[in-house]
Amino acid sequence: MSTTNLSNKQIRLAARPVGMPKRSDWKFTSEPVRDIADGEIVVKTLYLSLDPAMRGWMNEGKSYIRPVAIDEVMRAGGIGKIVASKSPRFAVGDYVSGGIGVQQYWVGPADDKSAAFYKIDATAAPLPTYLNALGMPGMTAYFGLLEVGQPKAGETVVVSGAAGAVGQTVGQVAKHKGCRVVGIAGGKDKCDFVVNELGFDACIDYKNESVREGLKKHCPNGVDVYFDNVGGDILDDVLARLAMKARIVICGAISQYNNTTPVKGPANYLSLLVNRARMEGIVVFDYADRYHLGVAEMAKWMKEGTFKTREDIVEGLENFPEALLMLFEGKNFGKLVLQVAKDE
Repeated sequence: MSTTNLSNKQIRLAARPVGMPKRSDWKFTSEPVRDIADGEIVVKTLYLSLDPAMRGWMNEGKSYIRPVAIDEVMRAGGIGKIVASKSPRFAVGDYVSGGIGVQQYWVGPADDKSAAFYKIDATAAPLPTYLNALGMPGMTAYFGLLEVGQPKAGETVVVSGAAGAVGQTVGQVAKHKGCRVVGIAGGKDKCDFVVNELGFDACIDYKNESVREGLKKHCPNGVDVYFDNVGGDILDDVLARLAMKARIVICGAISQYNNTTPVKGPANYLSLLVNRARMEGIVVFDYADRYHLGVAEMAKWMKEGTFKTREDIVEGLENFPEALLMLFEGKNFGKLVLQVAKDE
């Protein structure tokens, strides 16, 4: 297939944001899709994953992954379809997941390590699910909870951002492992969803009630495992309710990502000492060689009807800047996904 008649719209990082990203921090470009050489592929982007971690990738400075460079296509995981191939690894029509970036087409070697494309089965689950429970957020939740949190049956697990991509999976995995699960989410609709649809035992609405009082009510014996997606005051509230030998999983701190002042650290950290507790970070890439194990178990639960996912899908590549902000404004309900093209 000749690809030279295809135009590739891209969104590149134009400036390092101060506080919340603005539309002027992005550069909208377009370039022809070049013909490919032996070993290369062209991937048409169908869906992109919008994640809180993207805000950190936009900052300069050392982290677990290099920052996105100025004028570089914004980094993003996604689902795509092979539309041209000169590689034995992928055939035209295959569906793949990997680091596509915020653009209509990805072009390059099929074995590119930064893109790390792998085939997915479009008949086994809806494609957006592979950016949710069967993708990076799901793997973050699965391995973060089981490997770092190490929950035991009968323990109380608390998760913040409970209606989000990672939070909804954490809670359901914990329930499957025999734990009592308490979510923290913003608004009655989200709390009703995690309790009535996902099967959490309780949910604290941080927008309309005291988190500290909610933890007293729903965690009378303390918190054994806390999976933290938000940081800030909620982390402090949970630190005040730890059980002996508690484990805190630091996954993210969305309340702090757009600060223009220094990040607010936990004031109640001495609770770790008093309760002989530990706090440990999770970076999902550490478990890449075992993703297939997490996918297999959660796919099995989905097939049995005991595991649910919810995606919040926004359409249009041009809407990326505003869609990304939904994460930090609490406007998304479920895993936030940008649909770039229809599967035709």
